[in-house]
Amino acid sequence: MRFRLSLAAVVAAVSALLFSATGLAADPSPHPIGDEDLNATSKRFEETAPQNTARTIRHWVGQTTNPVNGATYTYSIVGANPNSEEGSATIGVDIVPLNLTIAGTSFDGSASVAGVLASPLFKEGDYSTTAAASTSTGAKGAGGSLSAGNNDVQLLDAEMRSQFNEVGTAYHLVLKRPEVHAPITIAVPAAVGTTLTSPGGVTIGDVDVTWLQPQVEALTAQLRYLKPNRLAIFLTKDVLAYADHNPTHCCVLGAHGSIDTTSAAQGEEQDGRQRVQTFVWSSWLTAGFYNPRNRWARQDIHGLSHELSEWANDPFGTNAVQPWFSPAAPQYGCNNLLETGDPVLGIGFSQGTNTFDQNPYSDGTYHPEDEAFLPWFMRSSPNTTSEPAQGSANGRYTFMGALNPFAFFHQPPPGC
Repeated sequence: MRFRLSLAAVVAAVSALLFSATGLAADPSPHPIGDEDLNATSKRFEETAPQNTARTIRHWVGQTTNPVNGATYTYSIVGANPNSEEGSATIGVDIVPLNLTIAGTSFDGSASVAGVLASPLFKEGDYSTTAAASTSTGAKGAGGSLSAGNNDVQLLDAEMRSQFNEVGTAYHLVLKRPEVHAPITIAVPAAVGTTLTSPGGVTIGDVDVTWLQPQVEALTAQLRYLKPNRLAIFLTKDVLAYADHNPTHCCVLGAHGSIDTTSAAQGEEQDGRQRVQTFVWSSWLTAGFYNPRNRWARQDIHGLSHELSEWANDPFGTNAVQPWFSPAAPQYGCNNLLETGDPVLGIGFSQGTNTFDQNPYSDGTYHPEDEAFLPWFMRSSPNTTSEPAQGSANGRYTFMGALNPFAFFHQPPPGC
């Protein structure tokens, strides 16, 4: 689903709701929810196409012709063009923790900052192998060879280098160690927020996505320390969103977007140039809210890794492709968006050592999501763009390659 709100409407919404004292729900006790009711998804928030002279995130524009329908698709991707001599790109990052009170319970995004900073999102690691990966039932399975030679890099860098078969070259997309800002405290109105408790005993905040969206977009425009050449991450902990104004239609794990903040510019930036700020919202997820027997990977940075990959591969929300359908994520239907995390939602692998927020459901590692690659969306066959899949001469279609448990992702998708 796409949302379109004017900046004026966004600011009006946040002025009315964001920092006001709000009555809490009459029944603040968490509502139990079963595994079968948790149908994860993600959202795109506002999308803005930048003008050629816009101040915005560093990016390049490419084109690929789809051999199936003969159409040529144009897309914007963050960083340096891997087909040029531009080499490495480093992107500045701002983390804004959001501390939310929902139905009498505090969910502090600031409590997840340390775990995120120590995660593969910002720490360098070795992606040659992984200790564990999702099975076709969503459980924890055996690992193995992942991305040979992809070491001493961050997660997103490893994915991008693999996507363009640039492992071992000077091509990089690096996220600079973030500047962490003071948390923003928000009291969520009773009408748009409740809490849910899983059979595993983990409680999350459940917020109406149509309320949450303008709050995040308004902050993107109002926080004057945010700059359009840097990525803004709004970080929550154990806060997910629901759709259709129905708390049981859960859960949205995160969102990314871009918004025109030209009117919010200050001082020397009032030069008439458009400003397009890109941003991500997602939560750190405590292990055990999603049942580890069938949704093992949906914990800690899983949702945030999904959104960061989608931001990098479609920073402005403007990249369209031939429609695709994924049996692993049927909730997206027939979709024409270049959203790298959506087709493989919930499929993941182990990476690094995680000492944060551990409980009986944790395994001491981080759990990034697999990501679909550009050649999958473009129906490229043979795939000469990406790193060869394990044991194959053909390029892989997702970062996990042969470790992805579904043969559907070892080849281009059919039409829909």
